[in-house]
Amino acid sequence: MPTLSAFPITGRWPAKHPERLQLYSWPTPNGVKVSIALEEIGLPYEAHGVDIGKNQSWTPEFLSLNPNGKIPAILDPDGPGGKPFGLFESGAILLYLADKTGKLIPADPGRRWEVIQWVFFQMANVGPMFGQVGFFHKFAGREFPDKRPLERYVKESQRLLGVLETRLDGRAWIMGDEYTIADISLLGWVRNLVGFYGAGDLVRYGELKSVPAWLDRGLARPAVQRGLAIPKRD
Repeated sequence: MPTLSAFPITGRWPAKHPERLQLYSWPTPNGVKVSIALEEIGLPYEAHGVDIGKNQSWTPEFLSLNPNGKIPAILDPDGPGGKPFGLFESGAILLYLADKTGKLIPADPGRRWEVIQWVFFQMANVGPMFGQVGFFHKFAGREFPDKRPLERYVKESQRLLGVLETRLDGRAWIMGDEYTIADISLLGWVRNLVGFYGAGDLVRYGELKSVPAWLDRGLARPAVQRGLAIPKRD
């Protein structure tokens, strides 16, 4: 039986099944990436809700595993070398899970690096830009009288959607017929931009063809639907 007691986070979020991978998350675009991947892979795991609305990601216990204070983070009792292993940053976790299981990423080295570049594209571009649109359109930023920040992020988000539109033209998934962590990294962000953030009209989402079709295909996957609701909100 693996012991996880050396990790302070388990004091606040105890593991009922310490032999399983432990997920500390919240159903946000970054959070659901990992739950979707775990559901797609079928790796046994235990989900713990870290309520960002209650600032739980800034507690000492969570920070002991993720010093960046952002969800998600994982604790794998069967990490490298068979030892417990903690990891934060959603893109790194997706790559770790794909490497651990050999799933959701091509075996061919060239195609593998192609997937990694699209995961990085999401981490460095899509996530930050779409998140800023959400802030300035839906949250506190909408009260700012100066609309130039919103206009800047809307234009950049339109450009990024154009990049995806071009990539997905004639493709079912980012890598063609193969569904990978590249798709998982992007699905939640596009969904939030046009759904939760309500910014579809701002970014002219209705003018796109390939991206909406790709999003619909992704959301139709049972594992995606399950992952979008994990961990459960109170």
